[in-house]
Amino acid sequence: MPILELATPAIDEYRTLRVAAGLSAKSGEAAEAGLKNSWASVCVREQGELIGMGRIVGDGGLFLLVVDIAVAPAWQRKGLGARIMQALMDELHARAPKTAHVALIADGTACELYRKFGFTMSAPGAHGMQMRL
Repeated sequence: MPILELATPAIDEYRTLRVAAGLSAKSGEAAEAGLKNSWASVCVREQGELIGMGRIVGDGGLFLLVVDIAVAPAWQRKGLGARIMQALMDELHARAPKTAHVALIADGTACELYRKFGFTMSAPGAHGMQMRL
């Protein structure tokens, strides 16, 4: 069974898993800057290989954002996404202030997973917006 640990992935394996899981590519420079500023990070490994990950970024008090939920294609639909989310939720409940605002952007049908952890759609009261540089 794959091993889940609270850890930050190495830059190269982070970049590789993002692309393999269908997320956008990130530069090494961006990954180096971003990974070291994670508020919480989870890695799932099988025989040392990174097969799943997830992170929380933010200021640690007021606003937190769940990002980088990614599972290698061969391991998808086996419950790893839920294990990653549960570990991140455990960190939120243990460390974040009760008034923290926690958000995420769900790709495709991933909103079904996030609903199981208490996330709700922000519309119509609010609308998620984004900008890519």
